[in-house]
Amino acid sequence: MRRWLIALLILVALAALAFFTLAPGMIERDLNRIDGKPLPKVSARAEALHGTLTIVDLHSDTLLWKRSILDRATRGHMDLPRLEDGNVALQVLASTTKSPKDQNYDANGADTDNITSLVIAQLQPIRTWTSLLERSLWHAEKLHRAVGASAGKLDAVAAPDDIDKLLADRRGKVPPVGAMLSIEGLHVLEGKLANLDKLYAAGFRMAGLTHFFDNDLAGSMHGLKKGGLTPFGRQVVSEMEAKGMIVDIAHCSSACVADILKMARRPVVSSHGGVQATCKVNRNLSDAQIRGVAATGGLIGIGYWDAAVCETSPASIAKAMKHVRDLVGIEHVALGSDYDGATTVRFDTSKLVQVTQALIDAGFSDDEIRAAMGGNAIRVLKAGLVPLTPPAP
Repeated sequence: MRRWLIALLILVALAALAFFTLAPGMIERDLNRIDGKPLPKVSARAEALHGTLTIVDLHSDTLLWKRSILDRATRGHMDLPRLEDGNVALQVLASTTKSPKDQNYDANGADTDNITSLVIAQLQPIRTWTSLLERSLWHAEKLHRAVGASAGKLDAVAAPDDIDKLLADRRGKVPPVGAMLSIEGLHVLEGKLANLDKLYAAGFRMAGLTHFFDNDLAGSMHGLKKGGLTPFGRQVVSEMEAKGMIVDIAHCSSACVADILKMARRPVVSSHGGVQATCKVNRNLSDAQIRGVAATGGLIGIGYWDAAVCETSPASIAKAMKHVRDLVGIEHVALGSDYDGATTVRFDTSKLVQVTQALIDAGFSDDEIRAAMGGNAIRVLKAGLVPLTPPAP
């Protein structure tokens, strides 16, 4: 009996080891896919132009997964070697902390969460198992550890001077890649404004108020009530702008977007998504919303997955970018891939030259391509990271 019990315990231990070792990778492979459809041929002109661009992507969820951002992975869409291959200068890395079970674009409650099981399966620190705030702080810790271990190849960006230094360093023989932290849903504040200070101290410089469910700040486009900003939400938006944190309207309900645009004193971004004119999905922006974002001096980050652009071809990405350009001007166009965000895309970040080629094919000039691929984002990020000067007494 004793030998049988020992054997059983060994089997259980081996099964647990196999689960915690293999399950996180299997889950990611299932959720972050490349569809494998053919890609257009890239011209010599596109290759040459792409190599001169300063590329910025406003949204990736890579920190959610159990793998080092420094190592080339065989799964997912993004890591440092692939960012280098794609000539990316600055990647905004989002902290995603909660998503509802049976997640959909139409209506989700806030009473369930898929990410808790992922957190446990990945054997993250126990403090992250029950606290959404601690999940974001862990993501920041992961990034800062990677920066420290990168031998100068990955730089944390949290201030305008950091951007200037990054761009100067990229003129060297080994161009570093910059990384800036963002939040996907300020439910991580756990109802306390003081927690915004903790996130700021950890390096977070952009945040969306909601994700796939309504919270105590605002309604989500995918929530049940889809309301506007709450008094707490208004307080948080004001404090973000004062501190030099960029307000992101991605996933916000229509009422939430309208409320933010009315009170914004700084440029507002939609970090990742699409536009209703080319892909009629509820989370994509109407022309009125695009004009509202542009009026703040902000950006529309166009995603690469089917619900953002209604298919995954580079041409569909360029089509959405062209609509924004034609409606409000090239200065409001940006990239917002949503890589590693449980999305299926046509290409990973190593093949970003596909977007450059698609923009050439869509008739964009070289200067317009420079602006859309990252020049606009550099301008808005530098301006938005400067704290507001308090009004004179």
